[in-house]
Formats: sequence, structure tokens, C-alpha cells
Amino acid sequence: MIEINGTLVSPGKGGVYGEKMINGYRIWDPYRSKLSALWYLDKSTDIASDEVVLYLGAANGTTVSHVADYAESVYAVEFAPRPMQDLLEVAKRRKNIIPVFADATRPKEYAGFLEAADLLYQDVAQPDQTSIIRKHLPFVKAGGRVILMLKTRSVDIRKSPEEVFCEACKELEDAGLSVEKTFWLSPYHADHAAIVCKKI
Repeated sequence: MIEINGTLVSPGKGGVYGEKMINGYRIWDPYRSKLSALWYLDKSTDIASDEVVLYLGAANGTTVSHVADYAESVYAVEFAPRPMQDLLEVAKRRKNIIPVFADATRPKEYAGFLEAADLLYQDVAQPDQTSIIRKHLPFVKAGGRVILMLKTRSVDIRKSPEEVFCEACKELEDAGLSVEKTFWLSPYHADHAAIVCKKI
């Protein structure tokens, strides 16, 4: 991905959500995007121009729009009607975004719309985040990447963030993934962890 003077940017047309511009590039704010926060913690984070991304928890399309600036195509799954309206507007300006209005816990309902993904990115604030990953692994290419943005407080408020994190890593490994890297997203996002995996 592209940085200018240490700032992460993306090369698409601006004006998606009031983001700032620098030298004609869109500034990708780590406080508004967990994927941007991950890049600031691990500069090896990248999205290639020939990659297909399956994005679960697309919300209003803020991060999706930046991902689309880099990727070949982005299948953006969102279930809430109001954010979906914003996502549709974002998709009008980026033809490589395919909005999917569906429940990420039920991938069989939209399996026919998908193609094999190089990257599965999941940012769904629900208790069963690892289960959602497992259900979508058939759509990820062998050797493909999986990035889970774990919101620990949404999984189990009774457990510490560290406990939830350790359990999630084990569940992902039990699902057949190799956990390659992990990062807590502080100071950008409290009690969030990024778990970067590879499909074996």
C-alpha cells in the first residue's frame, strides 16, 4: 500500500466520507479504519491490485472504499439497512465494489454471488466472530489470507480481552488456519485485536 511522508493513503477519487487529501491521494485514517490501524502497526500489510476481497461487516463503506482503491474487486457484505444505503452510494462511485445485503452468519444465502477470495476480511461485532470466519473459509483460496478484527467486548464481556483473544486464536487454528501475526490495535481502537491468518 502507498504511504506519503509516513501517512497511509489510497489512490481513488476522494469525497467518500469527508476524508482529507494529500498530493491527490486519500488519507486513510487509522482512527476510522481498523485495517488502516493494522497497517500502522505492521507495515507489511498490503492489498494487491489483482486480489479479490470478501469483506464481512462492510458498514457504510468507509474502509471498503479504501480497499477498493487497491483491490481488483471487493464483495462487501452488510446486514443493517441504514449503513447499506451509504454503502450503495459508495459502490456507485467504485465499480469494483459488489454490495451484498445479507446476514454474514448465513453465507449459503449469498454463496451464488461470490467468487473465490484472496483475502477474507471480517469486522462483524458479534459474539460468534470466529464461527463466521469458519463458515466463509470455503470461499477463500488455498493459501489465501484471513484477517479478523476481533472486538473482544462484543464476544464476552465477562472475560478479559486477553482471554477472548487467546480463545479466538485457538478456534481459528482448530478451523484449519495458521495464525501468522496478531496485534492489539491500541491506541487507535480500544479492546480490538487484529488476527492475521493463512488458509492452509
